[in-house]
This record gives sequence, structure tokens and C-alpha cells, in this order.
Amino acid sequence: MINFFLTWLLAAIALSITAYLVPGLTLEGWQAAAVGAIVMGLVNAIIKPILTILTLPLTLLTLGLFLFVVNAISLSLVAKFTPGFTINGFWPALWGSIVLSLVSWGMSQIANKTDVDV
Repeated sequence: MINFFLTWLLAAIALSITAYLVPGLTLEGWQAAAVGAIVMGLVNAIIKPILTILTLPLTLLTLGLFLFVVNAISLSLVAKFTPGFTINGFWPALWGSIVLSLVSWGMSQIANKTDVDV
């Protein structure tokens, strides 16, 4: 249960950092970040795999680059379903999805280095 809350907290922090770094992404408070992290988990678990399968031919044709667009669409859906989280267009969604991936990866690397097995 602790891992679930830690993952949720790290996702909310990563979303907040991304909104701070990328112009065009607006996050109104920690409540929006907390709800956005939950919505992001649901979108990534349910909708993103469906989008990835449906766009597989285009993804193969572009040698995987279309996955950036799928990630931007997924982030835009998170903003649509999260009150207090807005994205102003496609390009901020694209850059936001890239930055969010990098920030999440970095935070998970830091969290894994400080994790001590007892």
C-alpha cells in the first residue's frame, strides 16, 4: 500500500514540475495535481493501450515517432478530465508529454536509489 501512495505522490509531483516547466500547461494547485495523477494512471492503463494498438501501422511507418503523438493525446485527455489542469494546444501537450516522461523517469531513478530493502 505504501508503494501505491509513493507512486501516486511522485506522479503528482512530476505533473506539477512539468506544468511549471512547460509553457501552455496550467495546473491550479496541489489538488489538481493529485487528481491529475489518478486520472493519468487510469488513462495510461485503459485508453493509451487502445490508442497504441489502433495507431500501430502509423507507429511502424514512422519508426515509433508517432508514439510521441499518442502520449500527447493521452496527456490532453488527462487535462480534459481533470478540473484545474489545462493544456493550450497540441504543441504544449507534445512537449509536456516528453518533459513528463523525463521527469517521471528521473524521479523513479532517485526513488529506487533511496529504496532500502529490510
